[in-house]
Amino acid sequence: MIPRYYVVAESAHELQNPTSAEKLELLGQRLGLGPDSRVLDIASGRGGPALLFAKTFGCRIRGVEISPDFHAAAIERAKAAGVSELVTFELGDGAAAAFEPEAYDAALCLGASFVFGSLPDTVDALAPAVRPGGHVVVGEPYWKRLPLPDDYAERHELWTTLEGTVTIFETSGLPIVSVIASSVEE
Repeated sequence: MIPRYYVVAESAHELQNPTSAEKLELLGQRLGLGPDSRVLDIASGRGGPALLFAKTFGCRIRGVEISPDFHAAAIERAKAAGVSELVTFELGDGAAAAFEPEAYDAALCLGASFVFGSLPDTVDALAPAVRPGGHVVVGEPYWKRLPLPDDYAERHELWTTLEGTVTIFETSGLPIVSVIASSVEE
């Protein structure tokens, strides 16, 4: 279960991750999404990226979200946006979600690699869901420089640099084909 803090702090966010609609549209273009595309969205939150992809590209999205509040909001937002026939949102732990191997054109986990424990675990968990030629997309914080100050909390030690993030993907056998960085404002 995610901490209640996030449910309160992000209760009114259209997009819960540090990103923008424009960057998500760019992501959809780079992924080659279209009406025949299937997308898996782990930790789909209030449905922001799924709704945008469904409206913009006409693709089908399966979201999995552990927070009952976020799950309910995603369903309501899909109805209001008129895309309920393209998106499904399941209430459950994304790390325990079952999926057919190679069933998706893209598998996403934006800003929530903690669901699987770490970035390498997230990449390893999502890769089997994607068809050959498909894409694994992870939104992940990274440090601009190391080492970290001595007084930083241990939980932030899981993050690495951008170069370290690229290495994690490549050692998992997934080539990096694009990077879209959030701005400071986002």
